[in-house]
Amino acid sequence: MNIYVGNLDFKVEETDLEGLFEKFGTVSSSKIITDKYSGRSKGFGFVTMENQDEANKAIKELNGTTLKDREIVVNEARPRKDNY
Repeated sequence: MNIYVGNLDFKVEETDLEGLFEKFGTVSSSKIITDKYSGRSKGFGFVTMENQDEANKAIKELNGTTLKDREIVVNEARPRKDNY
């Protein structure tokens, strides 16, 4: 399951996300979205977990918790809508 993680502190790294979500199960990947020109974090990212139950538990328990002094938003990622 692909999980959206928002309201991230700009200092959060992909390894921070992996460590946070690994408490709930196996993390396949983590990605923080960055600005393609400045390379600075856009304040959100995605974590992929293979097991649906572990992913749902992580979403339920991590949404609204604090990571590096910011309250994070965690929910199931929705497919991106292209603006054409």
